[in-house]
Amino acid sequence: MPLDPLAKRLLTMMAAAAPQTPSRPSVEARRQSLAKLMQFARAEAPDVTTSDGTLPGPGGKLPYRLYTPASADERAPGFVFFHGGGLVAGSILTHDRIAAALAHVTSCRLVSVDYRLAPEHKYPAAVDDAIAATEWVAREAQSLGIDAERLVIGGDSAGATLAAIVCQEAQQSAGLSIVAQCLICPVLDFEETSPSREAFAEGHLIDCATIEADLADYLPDGIDAADPRVSPLRATRLAGLPTAIIHTAEFDPMRDEGNAYARKLLAAGVAVEHVCHDGMVHNFHAMGAISSCCRRSASRCGARWRSEARSSPLPLWERVARRKAARRVRGFYPRLR
Repeated sequence: MPLDPLAKRLLTMMAAAAPQTPSRPSVEARRQSLAKLMQFARAEAPDVTTSDGTLPGPGGKLPYRLYTPASADERAPGFVFFHGGGLVAGSILTHDRIAAALAHVTSCRLVSVDYRLAPEHKYPAAVDDAIAATEWVAREAQSLGIDAERLVIGGDSAGATLAAIVCQEAQQSAGLSIVAQCLICPVLDFEETSPSREAFAEGHLIDCATIEADLADYLPDGIDAADPRVSPLRATRLAGLPTAIIHTAEFDPMRDEGNAYARKLLAAGVAVEHVCHDGMVHNFHAMGAISSCCRRSASRCGARWRSEARSSPLPLWERVARRKAARRVRGFYPRLR
């Protein structure tokens, strides 16, 4: 399918304003660029209320925003959300509309986490923060109005990287009741350059120079990019992971790795719902202001999650919860306490 016409118009406008020779953006330019791009996010969530707080992290307090839709039960499923931005940009503010929309369409109480960013805080700071935040939400579920037996972990772009890693780490450690992982345009492999990264290296919203700059800012020297805590696609122990809901985009440089992860999870016996959105580019879910197609795509993501996260768990969830309940501990990452 050809590139969505309105998405193509946006890319043309961005190309006209970009330097003639692609170069590594500064960290500040990267952050400003994402903030401007996220202004295109449009999502109706009139029934969602918010409250801000902080949670304890390995390097200090981490800000979070709790989103509560009017449809949420007294003890609703919980959704721990990690924003995108290459692990160097983004915040709970840039992704406020996205998070509110996800809370609205899923009827979950959603906790959006402001994890530490590189280059000020290199790997593994973001990973450790994501783990600590998930542990805290599980521990404080009752006070948050969340059912600890029904946690969804998700994110977009590099936030989906963190979500995938959290699920893998939880599987290897102990029994947190994560019932689904929701990955939008996930970045999952820093080890190899896929055909889609080569095909869409320039002119498709996020270019090769930006991806390489993000990785250089994020990874300290000497870290193996094939480590599953960096590239979750490289993990070999995937059996038993939570149900995966994966949304990729046809014209996204990260398309192939998201598609590959869906296939690997299926081969490992994990339940997977995977949609590759025709004509869409990276960050398509945050372009509702310019394209009704983008709004419909984002709604489709949320509608599927709602069927998984509604107040009456599906049989698969019940089996997962019962299997893990016997192994539940207060802290499934004791090394962070």
